[in-house]
Amino acid sequence: GDYSCSFTYSAQGGTNEQWQMNVGVSEDNGLFSCSIWRPQGKSYLFFTQFKAEVKGAKIEYAMAYSQAAVGAQNDIPLKQEEFEITETTVSHREGKFRFELSKLMIVAKTPRDEL
Repeated sequence: GDYSCSFTYSAQGGTNEQWQMNVGVSEDNGLFSCSIWRPQGKSYLFFTQFKAEVKGAKIEYAMAYSQAAVGAQNDIPLKQEEFEITETTVSHREGKFRFELSKLMIVAKTPRDEL
């Protein structure tokens, strides 16, 4: 539709890691979601930077995780100081980010036409 999500990053290491990206729109078109994650749980990539950007919507909620849930393991969120959220982007925070990323979730509100 009118919304998009892009993920750019630079990383070192890791071999043949499988990653997934899902995008979706709620039934009433009010929310747009974007998730990027490694289904196997923890990524062994050494991320030097990352940025996810949504177009056509404003971020309501976002969270980044150093480890994604797998089996009995839970998601492990990054510390708040490791990343920053603006109206349209979620990105690493220079000097604070500890180079681990396994999952990123974004929920954005779509613009409503006022009646």
